[in-house]
Amino acid sequence: MFTTRSCAKLCSKLGKSLGLRKVHVLPDFTQNSYNVRRGNYSVLQDSHIDFFQEIVGEERVIMDETDLNRYNIDWYNQVRGKSKIVIKPKTTEEVSQILSFCNDQRLAVCPQGGNTCVSGGSVPVFDEIVLSSDLMNKIISLDETSGVLVCQAGCILENLNNFVADKKLLLPLDLGSKGSCHIGGNVSTNAGGLRLLRYGSLHGSVLGLEIVKADGEVLDCLSTLKKDNTGYHLHHLFIGSEGTLGFVTKVAIHCPPQSKAISLAFLGAPSYENVLKTFKRAKNELGEILSAVEVIDTPSMDTLNDHLQITPPIGKHEFYLLLETKGSDEEHDQQKLNKFLESVLSENLISDGAIASEPGKYHAMWAIRERLPEAFLHDGYVYNYDLTIPLEYYFKLVADVRQHVGTEATRVFGFGHLGDGNIHLQVSTKEFNKAMKKRIDTFLFNKVKELNGSISAEHGMGFLKAGYLSSIKNESSFKLMKSLKALMDPNGILNPYKVLEN
Repeated sequence: MFTTRSCAKLCSKLGKSLGLRKVHVLPDFTQNSYNVRRGNYSVLQDSHIDFFQEIVGEERVIMDETDLNRYNIDWYNQVRGKSKIVIKPKTTEEVSQILSFCNDQRLAVCPQGGNTCVSGGSVPVFDEIVLSSDLMNKIISLDETSGVLVCQAGCILENLNNFVADKKLLLPLDLGSKGSCHIGGNVSTNAGGLRLLRYGSLHGSVLGLEIVKADGEVLDCLSTLKKDNTGYHLHHLFIGSEGTLGFVTKVAIHCPPQSKAISLAFLGAPSYENVLKTFKRAKNELGEILSAVEVIDTPSMDTLNDHLQITPPIGKHEFYLLLETKGSDEEHDQQKLNKFLESVLSENLISDGAIASEPGKYHAMWAIRERLPEAFLHDGYVYNYDLTIPLEYYFKLVADVRQHVGTEATRVFGFGHLGDGNIHLQVSTKEFNKAMKKRIDTFLFNKVKELNGSISAEHGMGFLKAGYLSSIKNESSFKLMKSLKALMDPNGILNPYKVLEN
């Protein structure tokens, strides 16, 4: 039976704070864990520090070791750099002067936004200078007629969404880390998130960018036009390039109108086969109002219960399916959703479900999915994998990995964006083991390649996957990527050891 009462109970359990909490355990330095060789870059000198302080002022040059930890360690505690300095520019001009100087001096630079990257792309590997967009947080303009927002790269995603919400618009991107991630970082990793099924990827939503190249030249591709076919679409080069081709300073993004009627169904299914059948029916019968589809397996839900004492609002099931609908006519949309749910329940495709339309209950139910990364941080060391594969192999792959690692793993579990074929597969162990990571990587990436999938759906290659790019991409594509890197950053100062390795 579908009910909203269980959602009210869930709200009180979660409380007001739905933010993610970081576990403060320092990982070993990346250079020790992975035996990386430092590139031929200069070492920071007092004269370099003097120059940076002259450009941005002493208060925006961070050098205290305690303060540096948050910039040297990724949110998932997987990698750790040794940067001795963080610079916080406020303007494009300051970024230009800093990069021009670093390029001349052969000082390696690690561009960094909110540092929520999953693949180790946003933190230094050695002593790279961290160039942070923390203070580049101004909203420049919003055209309410076209829905085009222009802002600096350091604007926090949630703040942007709150800003446009006052104008009955929304950001076409929704992530669990929205309270801390920066729009520039989202663009640089081509982040996907929960809304991709409805609004597409950032390659469609981002209309223009301003970028500073490695040599300090400012590249103005900040178009606000939805249609502009004048030559090469250069800004697309930087979407997903993870700061290896240039430093994104401004973003122009299209914001669609808010939906007047929103509902979320939390469903339990006895098998993954039933999940797929329900998903197919949802696409056919809900059509234009279907906006997000997420799937969670039982081990993932157990992780939430074990570490955060969060339980689903519908009891225990083999799989859980979240279906979100958004439309303009509440009565029409609700009738459509209810008819669909009654049919899949009567045919035993799903076993139980709960519906939330009231904002508090709706957000509390979404929080179950969004707090999964927080839960598995408590599960020991977790090897994170972000994959795109054909839907029918989602949990066959999870089972294959579980069999491959056997009793060496504490838990193997999967959840993800069913609507766009992106599964997040995790393997937790008591502690990090390099041989174990290599064993999982080799097995899993070979499987993904056999399925013509992708080893990075939305989190980028970063540092942790960079070594596999040449084996996943065909030779001609990989060569072209390296040529573009050499053209845009001949000294290799931008985010070294990431994406293409060195």
